[in-house]
Amino acid sequence: MIDLIKEIGIAGFLDIAFMSLLIYSILVWFKRTKAAFVMLGMFIIGVAYLVARQFDLSLTTTVFQGFFAIILIAVVVIFQEEIKHFFEQVASRSLIRNLKGNGALPALHPETDLLVRTLTGFAREKIGALVVIRGRNQLRRHLTGGNGLNGELSEAILRSIFDPHSAGHDGAVIIEGNKITQFACHLPLAKDLRKIERTGTRHAAALGLAELTDALCLVVSEERGTISVARNGEMRQARDAEALIAQLESFYQEIIPPQEKKPWHDFFKKNYREKAVAVIVTLALWFVFVHGAKVEYRSFRVPVEYANLPSSLAVTKIEPAEVEITCSGTRRAFYFINDKSIQLFLKLFRAQEGTFKVSLSRSNFSIPAGLTLEDIDADEVTVRLEAQAK
Repeated sequence: MIDLIKEIGIAGFLDIAFMSLLIYSILVWFKRTKAAFVMLGMFIIGVAYLVARQFDLSLTTTVFQGFFAIILIAVVVIFQEEIKHFFEQVASRSLIRNLKGNGALPALHPETDLLVRTLTGFAREKIGALVVIRGRNQLRRHLTGGNGLNGELSEAILRSIFDPHSAGHDGAVIIEGNKITQFACHLPLAKDLRKIERTGTRHAAALGLAELTDALCLVVSEERGTISVARNGEMRQARDAEALIAQLESFYQEIIPPQEKKPWHDFFKKNYREKAVAVIVTLALWFVFVHGAKVEYRSFRVPVEYANLPSSLAVTKIEPAEVEITCSGTRRAFYFINDKSIQLFLKLFRAQEGTFKVSLSRSNFSIPAGLTLEDIDADEVTVRLEAQAK
């Protein structure tokens, strides 16, 4: 174990940590985009490819290599919107953006990322939406109409509700905690319409509720593709995703008391399956492609066999009966190799009765692909042949 740790070294641990983080991000992305079965299929194909390559299945390996190129193109085409969102999130959290702004953003509330991703998607596609996040004040007496839902907050549900063909897309969605409690609700209109000139009914309704309660109202304009935030009787437009994140985080920090931080507990509790899978897959890849790529030498005891012996003769003596050889190759080339994988044959098709010596060369050995015969401890083998009794 100590030797393995020394072999990995600091650079190796950094390499494993970075790849684990990358694989974890991909797993979470697949989970979030509801494409787990696609990921499982790609994983199975990848394992099949590694097995085929290990056993030197040339046709299967060649077909899979061509298939991977097609899969890559298909994934990009099928998940182009999700990939675009992924890189937008990376950009919005990057150090460069933070350095240009007012410092690093705080850790996001669980609902913030979902709402920002969904609403920016609505704005880009120009889908109108009105989302109300309850603060400390009761909202029930200010709402009319609507339908009860009490479903877990998700992008899929929000997209279903605000689909232009949905019957409830014109009303407001009410969010309490991580639940959508109601949808298709009608809100009181603003009294001071001068604050929302040249806007529609959604903006008037958002500002109207913001004048009466401490709720946070988010409006997506289907005409202009913009996002506006109403709170405490004021409405302002969110310039970009970072501005929307800041508004949401400020609201959540105000209405939800900060909990005692348990970073290690939260680290292992959140997406713990994906973290475990990422580490296991990374370690497996490291053993196959890094640890397994190191060249080493191994010795094998190979029994001496013979072939093409005339039917009139019989072998009565072979000395030595076994030959020790040394082979070199990558560690992964030895994974499925044992003494029976290597064979030594003496070709006796022209042999005659009597005792004689057979010189050994590399042509007498059958060596698996990926290995190189480096040394043979015996230069020759003594063979005695006698005529078979008729």
